[in-house]
Amino acid sequence: MTERDPRLAGLEVYRVGGAVRDARLGWPVYDNDWVVVGATPETMRARGFKPVGRDFPVFLHPETHEEYALARTERKQGHGYTGFEVHASPDVTLEEDLERRDLTINAMAEDRDGNLVDPYGGERDLERRLLRHVSPAFVEDPLRVLRTARFLARYQGLGFAIAEETHALMCRLVESGEMAHLVAERIWVETEKALGEPYPQAYFRALSECGALAVIMPELAGDSCALEAALARLDRLPEENEHWRHWRWARLCEALDAQKRDHLGERLRVPRAYADRVRQAALTRALWKQAEVEPIGGERILAWLNAIDAWRRPERVSPLLSLLSLERPALAEDVCLAWRLASQILPRNLVDEGFQGKALGDEMQRRRREAIDAALAPGSPNR
Repeated sequence: MTERDPRLAGLEVYRVGGAVRDARLGWPVYDNDWVVVGATPETMRARGFKPVGRDFPVFLHPETHEEYALARTERKQGHGYTGFEVHASPDVTLEEDLERRDLTINAMAEDRDGNLVDPYGGERDLERRLLRHVSPAFVEDPLRVLRTARFLARYQGLGFAIAEETHALMCRLVESGEMAHLVAERIWVETEKALGEPYPQAYFRALSECGALAVIMPELAGDSCALEAALARLDRLPEENEHWRHWRWARLCEALDAQKRDHLGERLRVPRAYADRVRQAALTRALWKQAEVEPIGGERILAWLNAIDAWRRPERVSPLLSLLSLERPALAEDVCLAWRLASQILPRNLVDEGFQGKALGDEMQRRRREAIDAALAPGSPNR
């Protein structure tokens, strides 16, 4: 902060938002955002900054590629988070720029010497572990409901809670009908980020408690007991080093019926990779739920392997077996053995024997079933 950049000489520049907040929390700081007070777009372009904002003046530093935004204010003009008229000019003060932000902990700034500018009590709320709105204008932007819930998912482990008065505004915002104007892409962006936070359960609970979940994800909100059961599964994930956001979403949605899963995914425009994981988790859930009431035979295991496309996508099997072992360890062992033996039946060997076309497919299925039955047989030497 003390280094002087010649491109910024003579400009009133402040570091703002998340970098200021997280530095004071001891949280990792990955990106810096800056506000420039008293400048014009022409000034920034003349110094080599590249404009990137369509709706308001934001510029990229030509070397660091960090964002520098001109100080601005906003006025509500329409519905949703996009329904704002932005005013950016040299006469907008830093305090006015900070006032338009959602939470006090996001409305702090530092000058280039590291001195804190905190007109709305963000530092105090960091100490009190409170997520509190900056101003009554909070109710003008429905996206702030999701953002507040997401910050709770990030910081709940540090003892943070949503201030009562802010929760009341979240409820008021939902009651106003503004949540219905949020576009699917923005809902999913916030939800995907929340799935990557340390406590994603807090995101969905906060949305449920203010009524927002019933508006944007009604499939999850219909039954509070089912929701709590789904949230409890978010910490029960396959032993896989990557794709854990995908698996959290899958575990959240796996108990929904197919129609609800499809409606939810389509409405939020959930990426295909997430939708695929949901389907795989649902198929696996159906397998272990059936095992709770009756023995699982070779035909059922083969059907599961076919349904998850195990033969063409064998990389799917290991994480799903890991998932299965969380719920039914003994069944997971049987399925693992069955998969190991059945996967040794290779098409090329049958082609060498003269099978082709439909006959090849039928014989593959027969021999795979035979291998699975052998794996499940009492006293099998493969056990």
